[in-house]
Amino acid sequence: MKQNFVTFLSPGTFVHEETTKPIEKWDSKKAVQMSKKVKERHGATPFAFFFTTRSRNPNELDSKEVRRSGRFFLGGKVLTLAEVEKQMPKEQILISNMRCNKIERVVVNDNSWLSVQPLEKDDVVMEYDKEAK
Repeated sequence: MKQNFVTFLSPGTFVHEETTKPIEKWDSKKAVQMSKKVKERHGATPFAFFFTTRSRNPNELDSKEVRRSGRFFLGGKVLTLAEVEKQMPKEQILISNMRCNKIERVVVNDNSWLSVQPLEKDDVVMEYDKEAK
């Protein structure tokens, strides 16, 4: 038996807030619509989502993740380390983390609370209008 899920990531105090919901198939347009109904603590709304597929055999009690997508960012601006240094020079912790961890690009997203996340190879930054229904 297989089941697909979409997990929404919203800014949190120390770690992301996550809301996971079942979805018929990996459909980014449907997930964007669903994201508009997700509200976390302090009014935070999703900055990204990802899909997973879970499976279990009849003799297993719990399912396991068998497939995971990259993250789909709901808008945002992609910046390199050089651009972060130029545009956000006071963000020394971010700059240091990018250097130390060899993070080439980040996504700066402010459609909820400000969120800055590494952009991984399988991630996608979508066009996004948080006001559109």
